[in-house]
Amino acid sequence: MSVPTKPPKFVRLKATTTMTRDDQESNRTFKELLPSPWTDQFHTISVDVSEINALRKEIDVLKPKVKKALMSYQGIDSAKKRILMIYLLKEEMIEGENDLYTVSIIFWVFRRYDVFRRFTKDNGNFKESLVGDAKGMLSLYEAAYLRTTKDYIMDEALIFTSRHLESLAADGTCPPHLSVRIRNALTLPQHWNMEMLFPVEYISFFEQENDHDEMLLKFAKISFKLVQLQYLHELKILAEWYNDLEFESKLPPYFRHRIVENHFFVQAMCFEPQLSRARIIMVKYFTILVILDDTFDRYASLPEAEGLANSLERWAHEHTMDKQPDYLKFVLNFMTDTFEEFERELGPQGRSYNVSASKEVVKQSNYLLYWYD
Repeated sequence: MSVPTKPPKFVRLKATTTMTRDDQESNRTFKELLPSPWTDQFHTISVDVSEINALRKEIDVLKPKVKKALMSYQGIDSAKKRILMIYLLKEEMIEGENDLYTVSIIFWVFRRYDVFRRFTKDNGNFKESLVGDAKGMLSLYEAAYLRTTKDYIMDEALIFTSRHLESLAADGTCPPHLSVRIRNALTLPQHWNMEMLFPVEYISFFEQENDHDEMLLKFAKISFKLVQLQYLHELKILAEWYNDLEFESKLPPYFRHRIVENHFFVQAMCFEPQLSRARIIMVKYFTILVILDDTFDRYASLPEAEGLANSLERWAHEHTMDKQPDYLKFVLNFMTDTFEEFERELGPQGRSYNVSASKEVVKQSNYLLYWYD
């Protein structure tokens, strides 16, 4: 060969008969994982449900007032205020708007017209005079992340604003709260942030704005407080469910404790307060995936993995499972029992198809296919 290679390294192999269960246990190696401190913390946390209900009533009282303020704005300057209120409140204030024509026209108008061309020079570059408007530059930067593949002007906007915002935040000309927000946006734009993380920063920023609306600020704080308590209540329910299953006594310590982390992950998909039951179900579903993944990848021997995979494929106890260790039977029972719980809850709503589809995902997961390759 023209390319030099290292000399072959020989490895001595020892032929053995099929290992007994005792042999498997003695040869089994895994890194022991400690229980998560988060689970116990949320299991013991005190959540006052009456406070949640009181906040909901307070929001219901404020909603008509905020909507009335929104609709009372007239004229050009007032139209600006209305747009800002919609931006701050997002879906909250248009949840009752079911007129497809109106919503579609609003979307069409804002997507159809190249509204940013007025801020460019004849050569297409953005005007340098814009650099002094720190808040405007930040908003243009955030808007640029909503561009499509053919929004070439927004590509230029992102380059232009990114180049100048760093110096705007550092030169001391911006108010401190605006400088903080600029630095945070440069690190993680709003469009890439989680819906319920952004308000943590923005409510504080809005409160420090000289022209902030007190009623709107109060509405935002109460709404955010309600969601916080709702999340805590869900985590308490999930922690109790998790502890009642006695994973720590039924399974060797090979698996990851991810209840809190899974809940945080699920918030990225459905963050709205009214989707509480959906979040709880999804966290339980992802807990199944974590336990299965760690069982296959970190602990189960090949015969154990094959037995569990066959049972999952048939969605029933495979005959070889009778000879498997108790921990593996527990994993299978935990999974099938949890899916039966999903069916009891979603079936009466006519959503059994969701459960069936989720079962197929589990069956076709990579860690099952891995054992058959």
